[in-house]
Amino acid sequence: MSKVFSALSVSVDGYLTGRNAGTGRGLGDAPMLFDWYFDGDTPSQVLDGFRLSAPSAGVFDALAARIGASLAGRNTYDDSGWSAGGTPHPAAPLVVLSHRPPPERHDRQIFVSTGIRDAIAAAREVAGGKDVALMGGGVVTEALKEGLLDEVVLHQVPILLGGGRPFFQALPAHVRLHLVEAVPAPGVTHLHYEVAR
Repeated sequence: MSKVFSALSVSVDGYLTGRNAGTGRGLGDAPMLFDWYFDGDTPSQVLDGFRLSAPSAGVFDALAARIGASLAGRNTYDDSGWSAGGTPHPAAPLVVLSHRPPPERHDRQIFVSTGIRDAIAAAREVAGGKDVALMGGGVVTEALKEGLLDEVVLHQVPILLGGGRPFFQALPAHVRLHLVEAVPAPGVTHLHYEVAR
């Protein structure tokens, strides 16, 4: 069965965005969380326009090659500007967990309103046997609560933001992680964990 994982940039103090994130403002005042995508000399083999350091390119491309579908919450969808039909991955459809209707219908986007289990099932169905990548703290937290998340990759950027949207929201209990790999790279450390069952 395909795996469900999350691989997101995060500050050392645990924020996915800066302050003032929102529709029309993107991910807020913390663009430095994503500098490592573009400050290297190794082009991504999966996503055009990304130029990473050699260590980051290896991690990034290995993860991107696994993705058969992405799954985002509505805040991430709106903040990222995908309402015109875009998706975070060039070859994978996007499933959006939202209680609000889509702004328009697009061929590569599927909206699900009935909870994280149904959203992950829909993403697995369109993933073609590949993995499902979760985007956004809300969907990651809900997947953890339901025992549906297999792996967490933190692209940890050495900055303290002091505010923004936190990666993880309140969980009902502790979740243990096992470190699989730690890859230091210029401007970021890639921490790959498996979720303990």
